[in-house]
Amino acid sequence: NRIGTSESIPSQPAHGKKIGHRGVDASGETTYKKTTSSALKGAIQLGIGYTVGNLSSKPERDVLMQDFYVVESIFFPSEGSNLTPAHHFPDFRFKTYAPVAFRYFRELFGIRPDDYLYSLCNEPLIELSNPGASGSVFYVTKDDEFIIKTVLHKEAEFLQKLLPGYYMNLNQNPRTLLPKFFGLYCIQSGGKNIRMVVMNNVLPRVVRMHLKYDLKGSTYKRRASKKEREKAKPTFKDLDFMQDIQEGLMLDTDTYSALVKTLQRDCLVLESFKIMDYSLLLGVHNIDQAEKEQQMEGSQGNSDEKRPLAQKALYSTAMESIQGASACGEEIDTEDTMGGIPAVNGKGERLLLYIGIIDILQSYRLIKKLEHTWKALVHDGDTVSVHRPSFYADRFFRFMSTTVFRKTSSLKSSPSKRGRGGLAAAKYSGPGAAWSASQLPFVRDENIYDLRGARSFPTLEDDGKQ
Repeated sequence: NRIGTSESIPSQPAHGKKIGHRGVDASGETTYKKTTSSALKGAIQLGIGYTVGNLSSKPERDVLMQDFYVVESIFFPSEGSNLTPAHHFPDFRFKTYAPVAFRYFRELFGIRPDDYLYSLCNEPLIELSNPGASGSVFYVTKDDEFIIKTVLHKEAEFLQKLLPGYYMNLNQNPRTLLPKFFGLYCIQSGGKNIRMVVMNNVLPRVVRMHLKYDLKGSTYKRRASKKEREKAKPTFKDLDFMQDIQEGLMLDTDTYSALVKTLQRDCLVLESFKIMDYSLLLGVHNIDQAEKEQQMEGSQGNSDEKRPLAQKALYSTAMESIQGASACGEEIDTEDTMGGIPAVNGKGERLLLYIGIIDILQSYRLIKKLEHTWKALVHDGDTVSVHRPSFYADRFFRFMSTTVFRKTSSLKSSPSKRGRGGLAAAKYSGPGAAWSASQLPFVRDENIYDLRGARSFPTLEDDGKQ
């Protein structure tokens, strides 16, 4: 699998160069707070193996408020103890935050303890090669289910505070594009704390992403850098999208309205928590381009390899995340769409979209006020990517529902008995039959591009203007 292997070879900066806490040692291995990636992966797998196993021996019960604030801690000496195995890494202490609460969240998404353990601990973790400017280290599990991301102290603290309210929302509506957090852990080693979250993986490695975007709805400095563009798999930004995909991504009416409804609900949740500076991560798989590439490689034979295993977590694919009530409880047919959302571009090429909202742990109150003040002096405040939460949510929602995603009236789903989810992209045949851009008039419905009409809650807004 070409994609898998290229993802797993870290293309890291030269020795000594640091981005945040992430660096590279003399041997070329990634480090985080001077701990090598291999030691970190080993500690993660030992720690999670112990804590999940330990938890499954405890009886199930309802989550209580105090469960959100529990921290369990276990020491892993390298020579082993009566509770822990011997290992080849430096001694470390492993902390698990809110174990009972997270067990309940994993259940909410249909993740069984043995599946969680198998995914995270049975196979080597794969380090992602394009970790971005945050200074975090990212690992993905071999089965593509989970991402493990290192987080800052402030972000871990914020997630702890967020948990009760955040999961009240998830409980009411598990169909969401918001990140799904499955665990929060801390490794203490050599006097340093390394905190990490386990989350759902938005972009499956087994599906080739021909384009990747990080979108905020802001235009200020929102263009991929020259250095980013030179990468094998660059992540582009808002201005690049507006330039490259001027017609937007066209979805059939049902899919469009399900997506817009989900985005609207998610934006209101984020705004109610005063969260901002989040992004929509968008991966675009071009079916027509992939078919051409396959013909050029003459590799029809191995097309089965590219078919991902069904994801274990419920509501975890892009299509499931937005479908909610529109699927009427019927099974979603992902056979042809590999969990992606079918769309077309302006050229009429068939696409599959993979999307999720990311970077929600930066609390506006703590970090962003100063940033807004000086950026506003430098540049027109309206286009700066850090703004008051209600403005940020409005601008984000409007950009996604008008510029990025567009509604078309003739992209019909196949007459599949399995409900609307069976929008079988791969079944359209002929020279662009039903996919031709000329047959795809935009259907504009101006009154839905505003969050204000949907706000019926107290928004916790600061009094007065900033």
